[in-house]
Amino acid sequence: MEITFSQKLNRIKELCAVQGGTDPVAIAKTLMQDPLISIHGPEHHILDGAAFLTALHNAGVSFDFDAAFEELRQRGKKMPGAICGQWDICGSAASVGASLAILHNTGPLSDNDYYKDNLKLTSRILSRMAEIGGPRCCKRNAFLSLQIASDFVRENYDIPLESHEIKCGFFPKNEQCIGKRCPFSPKKEADI
Repeated sequence: MEITFSQKLNRIKELCAVQGGTDPVAIAKTLMQDPLISIHGPEHHILDGAAFLTALHNAGVSFDFDAAFEELRQRGKKMPGAICGQWDICGSAASVGASLAILHNTGPLSDNDYYKDNLKLTSRILSRMAEIGGPRCCKRNAFLSLQIASDFVRENYDIPLESHEIKCGFFPKNEQCIGKRCPFSPKKEADI
């Protein structure tokens, strides 16, 4: 039986609803371990932002999670798979940035510090991804996006998101794993 994209997104929402904690990477890892989630794929364009929204909600940021998730879902569905290589923007960075824009209620005509902040966040994420290079890895990019976003909201808004040392456990399924070049490789001293 083929799993539809909508089924994957519904599963992400179901899993977010039962996640505790304020570490968006830990939340994302739990979501990624679900059998419906592919090693790479456009579901990360929603999953990564959803993990960030979940952590923020669990940290006490007040917003309607269901409405925010549905808006993220609509925005994320507009991004095609392989957007990183074809449009030169990572879907994970866009997803996390979209989450912040949803919370800030910013749009293309906004003229405030939130508009600037949203762009600062995504530019930091993309800059770090560019330093590492390719090929793409939806797991690595999710970890980077969420790690940088956690630091960003702690520094700029005093929102206490947790973060821990990140070690990837998905590399055996990733045929394009970059091994020791990955900051999350459990075997940095040797090629995987």
